[in-house]
Amino acid sequence: MAVDTMEQIVSLCKRKGFIFQSSEIYGGLNGCWDYGPLGVELKRNVQDAWWRAMTVEEDDIEGLDASILMHPRVWEASGHLAEFTDPLVDCTHCKARFRDDQIEKEGQCPSCGMKGTLTAPRKFNLMLKTFIGPVEEAASVVYLRPETCQGIYVDYQNIMTAMRRRIPFGIAQIGKAFRNEINPRYFVFRSREFEQMEMQYFVKPGTDMEVFNTWRDKRLRYYAELGIRSEKLRLVPHEKLAHYASAAVDIEFEFPFGWGEIEGIHNRTDFDLRRHSEFSGKDLSFFDDQTRERYIPFIIEASSGVNRTLLAYLCDAYEVEQLENDTRTVLHLHPRLAPIKAGIFPLVKRDGMPEKAHQIERQLNPYFRVFYDESGAVGRRYRRMDEVGTPFCITVDSQTMQDDTVTLRDRDTMRQDRYPVAGLVQVLGEKITSWQRP
Repeated sequence: MAVDTMEQIVSLCKRKGFIFQSSEIYGGLNGCWDYGPLGVELKRNVQDAWWRAMTVEEDDIEGLDASILMHPRVWEASGHLAEFTDPLVDCTHCKARFRDDQIEKEGQCPSCGMKGTLTAPRKFNLMLKTFIGPVEEAASVVYLRPETCQGIYVDYQNIMTAMRRRIPFGIAQIGKAFRNEINPRYFVFRSREFEQMEMQYFVKPGTDMEVFNTWRDKRLRYYAELGIRSEKLRLVPHEKLAHYASAAVDIEFEFPFGWGEIEGIHNRTDFDLRRHSEFSGKDLSFFDDQTRERYIPFIIEASSGVNRTLLAYLCDAYEVEQLENDTRTVLHLHPRLAPIKAGIFPLVKRDGMPEKAHQIERQLNPYFRVFYDESGAVGRRYRRMDEVGTPFCITVDSQTMQDDTVTLRDRDTMRQDRYPVAGLVQVLGEKITSWQRP
C-alpha cells in the first residue's frame, strides 16, 4: 500500500505539473528533477515560509547568498576532501552499484539477487569536480559545493561587521548543493542536485547546548505549524556523531517508503571556524568588549532540504477520500504552501458570468495566485483544484449578478458559503492565516 501511495504521488506530480524527470525525452538523468509550473510555486512557498521563519520572525538572523563555487582550500579545511565519502559496493554480475548500507542480505546483490558477486566496499568521494579557466589541470580544479553552510562560515565576520552584530546571532541561506550520490532514490528525497535551507547560529561556548535544545524544539514546532501531522514527525538523536559535532538530532518524517530525515540540528562546536582560521591564516575569533573575553564561537546548525521538505508536505497532504458516491484525490496543503490559493469559476459561460469572474480574478491577482477555469462541469473543476491542493474555489452564479456575492468553497470540508465580492481579499487572507489541519 505504501509503495502504491508513493507511485500515485509521483504520477500526480507529473500529470499536474509539479515535478518531471530531468531530460525525460532523452531517457532521463538519474537523480535530477525539473520543477514544473505548480512545483515551482510550491517550492517557492516552502522557501518563503522558511525564510520568513528565520529572518523575519527572528530578530537576530541575517541572510546570505554565497557563491556555489568556492576556493578549493575551503573543502580541505571543512574535511570534505578527506571525510565526505560513502562506502561503494559493485556487483560484478549485473554491474549495479550500491552504498554498503543498502546491502540487506550478506553477500547478495539487491538488484539481481546473485550471491558472491559483490566487491569489497571502497571509499567514494561524493563531491562533484569541475575546472575553472580554459585549461583542465590540477591547479584549476574546483568543486560544486556539497553543502551551503561553508559559505556562511567564511563570510561570518564580514556579515557581523557589516550588520553590527554581536554574538549570539545567526546567518540563513537557501541555495543549490550537489552530491554525486551512488544510488539516488525515492523520487526527490535523495538526488544529485538539490537545494538546502540552512541556518547557522553563532554562540558563546558554554551556552551551546541550551541553544541547541531551543532550536531543536523550535524547528519541530515549525513543521506542525505548517500542517504536518504530529504523529508523522519524530526526533532521532544521532548515536554516531560526525567528526565536527558534539550533539546532533534529526527531524524525521514518515514517508510512504519509511522514516526519513527532513532536517538536522547539530552542535558543530568551534570545529568549522577553527579549521578555517587554521587553513586561511585569518583570525576568526570574536572579542567581547563588554566581558573582555576572546573566543571562537560555537555553531548551532539547523539544516533542511527544500526537496525533501517539499516531498514531506506532499506526502502528508495526499489523500484519496471516499465520498458517499465517489472518491476524490485531494492535497490538504497548508494554504500558505498551496501553489494556487483560489480557483475562480463562472457557473456557465453566459449571462455576464465569465466577465464577472475575470473581474474577480483581476481583483485578487495582486494579493494571491489564482486560477481561472470555465471548462467542464463545476464539480469537475472543484476536483481538479482539490487534486493540486487549491484551498478555496470561488463560483460566480446567477445570484452573483443580482447581489454581488459569490460562493466560496472550502477544499477540506467542501462547505460552501456566500461572501460579498468586495470583501474577498480580506476573507481569503483571514482564512489562510487561521487554517487548521482537518
